[in-house]
Amino acid sequence: MGLDPAVARDLLEAARAVRRRAYAPYSKFRVGAALRGDDGRIYAGANVENASYGLTVCAERAAVAAAVAAGVQRIEAVAVVGDRPIPPCGACRQVIAEFGPAAIVIWEDGAGGYVERGIRELLPDPFKLAAE
Repeated sequence: MGLDPAVARDLLEAARAVRRRAYAPYSKFRVGAALRGDDGRIYAGANVENASYGLTVCAERAAVAAAVAAGVQRIEAVAVVGDRPIPPCGACRQVIAEFGPAAIVIWEDGAGGYVERGIRELLPDPFKLAAE
């Protein structure tokens, strides 16, 4: 592990920027996520809530969808920024593991730094198809 500090900074800045565009009229909890694809580019996404709350899309999954739409099949790192320190939810951990089985995940720690974990630490036993 050990995400390059410059990459971490860039990811956190991108996540902070996209967080401002989150659509969160119900929870008022805005989240931004940014990931680095294996192409070296950064892809960002914000949470998008819905009146039917189960249809809400988390920022991390929005960022993964943006990367996949651009042709990325592997992600290297993901940053998450919220109103308070927040790691990815369980569903997002599974999606991150699907596209980044060795991805590093970071989130702000509330004290000017960030927490860093490998996705395998956050989700040690991801769901996989039996044929894999």
